[in-house]
Amino acid sequence: MKAIAFRSAARKRPVNLTLNEALVVQVRGLTNNLSGVVESLLADYVEHEHQQRMAKTETVDATISMWNAFNAKHGSFADEYSSL
Repeated sequence: MKAIAFRSAARKRPVNLTLNEALVVQVRGLTNNLSGVVESLLADYVEHEHQQRMAKTETVDATISMWNAFNAKHGSFADEYSSL
């Protein structure tokens, strides 16, 4: 699977986030760069979701291929009931 490109040097833009105040107080004790931490977590999330969607797409494609092979070998179940 191809990884999604993440350019840390890309232009930044301000956004508003609503975060739990107690959590922000705790994280401020751990880092002075909350934006960098959130950006890194978002990049990880995007990559994970992309991989999950690619895996689902591959599963669907494999299922379709197997069903088409079965249909080519055995025909459609509906053929014996078709009035056409």
